[in-house]
Amino acid sequence: MYYVYILKGEKHLYVGQTSDLKRRIQEHIKGKVWTTKRMGILELIYYEAFKAKSDALRREKYLKSTKGKRTLKLMLIESIL
Repeated sequence: MYYVYILKGEKHLYVGQTSDLKRRIQEHIKGKVWTTKRMGILELIYYEAFKAKSDALRREKYLKSTKGKRTLKLMLIESIL
């Protein structure tokens, strides 16, 4: 399985993709990922699972787009506050 996940930091959201969700979240929490290291305390607020890597990559790319960011804000309005 391949996963697209969203982490919430103190001020920002991070969208990523992985085949091992538990391992990747632990790497983020332990500060091993440069991109999220400076985001403060991180919380997994959402994830989706896909059978095909190409589907997960397509979804990640969409969620990082302007339209995708708007969709995320509407989908996760209570989690983002």
